[in-house]
Amino acid sequence: MLSDAARHDIKDLLKTYETNQSALIPALHRAQADQGWLSAETQAEVAQLLDLSLQTVAGVVSFYTMFHQKPVGKYLLQVCRNLSCTMLGGQSLRRKLEERLGISEGETTPDGMFTLVEVECLGSCGTAPVVMVNDRYFEGVKPDDVERLLAELK
Repeated sequence: MLSDAARHDIKDLLKTYETNQSALIPALHRAQADQGWLSAETQAEVAQLLDLSLQTVAGVVSFYTMFHQKPVGKYLLQVCRNLSCTMLGGQSLRRKLEERLGISEGETTPDGMFTLVEVECLGSCGTAPVVMVNDRYFEGVKPDDVERLLAELK
């Protein structure tokens, strides 16, 4: 269940946006900031607050990789799998992260510290391979950089 503050903020978005649907993405960001992820219950609550169908909300949540449909770790590591990153070692980087963290892509470490996912593109082809940790880009990351990166995050 969303906090009172989050519900208030989402309702306030309706004053800013021309239609309820145009407020959906900002509302989902606010709900996710409040809850850490977007459970089916949270999605239903956002749908009700915005007077939108659950299908509309769920469709947006499932389309964008920035919305989490299950809990994620303190650090969300997103490894780009698009062409530039793949050609420059992105898959080796992902495998090294899996090996070092002891998890597979799509999983979270047992301590809840790290979640590792692949994403289609992080839009930084010129600095490939790229890992985005939460909202911070790490560019030109090589498998040998993994130990330093994880140590810096801890």
